[in-house]
Amino acid sequence: MDKQRVYRLILDKLGEDLEIALRAAKTAHDAATHEESIAENKYDTLGLEASYLAAGQARRVEEIRLALATLQNLILRDYDDQLGIQPSALVELATRDGQSKWVFLGPDAAGLKVHLEGVEILVITPRSPLGSGLLSLHPGDELEVGSGSARQLYEIIDAR
Repeated sequence: MDKQRVYRLILDKLGEDLEIALRAAKTAHDAATHEESIAENKYDTLGLEASYLAAGQARRVEEIRLALATLQNLILRDYDDQLGIQPSALVELATRDGQSKWVFLGPDAAGLKVHLEGVEILVITPRSPLGSGLLSLHPGDELEVGSGSARQLYEIIDAR
């Protein structure tokens, strides 16, 4: 798994998401400011609903812009056996039933998924239980996340 290619895919996906969000924000703004959105009586909430949607879309645009800027400034570091897993690591995990799962430990954009060579890579952050649990661990280590019925056990197969 090529970490540089995964990183480029993440940046490209965020760029695409930003374009989509910008179009959605413009559409929502246009709807909110259209003359048909002016309330005709106190029960006519079309304009109010459109303005809430426009505000939400504008927030989403800013979230994506921030995530993109943060990731563009990320320095990709090679795995260091002394430090263990650190931010910018690409990690392969194995679940208890032997299924493989790839994660990229980034500073932002948690939940973003990209695909490379038919493999899904999930972006996680150190703020998540899995992300914080991975910090400083090494291939061969095991990690338990969650509790009760939500408990997951992972073995670290590879870190790059």
